Amino acid sequence: MPIVVDIDVMLARRKMSVGDLADRVGITPANLAVLKNGRAKAVRFATLAALCEVLTCQPGDLLRWEAEDAAGE
Repeated sequence: MPIVVDIDVMLARRKMSVGDLADRVGITPANLAVLKNGRAKAVRFATLAALCEVLTCQPGDLLRWEAEDAAGE
């Protein structure tokens, strides 16, 4: 998928666990893992805003676009 989720990078920078982030954002650790591992099909703006607030970052710090290579299409 061309959208890459970098939540694990921000977690490491903030020295925060997945469980702690999930508690502070108000989602289950399982749902956060789905998002973190790039398996989510969508993310609500409210969830993205909560992640940014807790991690003190911008949406672009958590999400980025990467082109798919022509061989993979």
